[in-house]
Amino acid sequence: MPKVYGTLRVAPSDEGVLGVVIDAPPMNLPDADLDAFVARLARRIASFPADAVRTAKRVLNELTLPGADAIRADARRFRQLAASDTAQARTAALFTQGLQTRSPLERDLGDRIGTL
Repeated sequence: MPKVYGTLRVAPSDEGVLGVVIDAPPMNLPDADLDAFVARLARRIASFPADAVRTAKRVLNELTLPGADAIRADARRFRQLAASDTAQARTAALFTQGLQTRSPLERDLGDRIGTL
């Protein structure tokens, strides 16, 4: 019977092949319990062999991080969008309404930004 680790199922024959399996916090974890969960997780990770942690981190980065060309292309697209007349006008409007000040706009930015 497979063992269950968090939301990842690992068959006994696969143990050791995957290396380090980390538990994810439950979706209903109360805010008050988050610090303790993270502390336990950090202690658990620290108890693993360092080479296993490094390898798992490298593999996850290789599988999930975009390559340098994709990052550069994304940065070019962002600069183009940020320099557009529309983005410049929205930014100017935000500054006149109190962007980067202690203002209602800053406190409610997520709600207010879509109304420009």
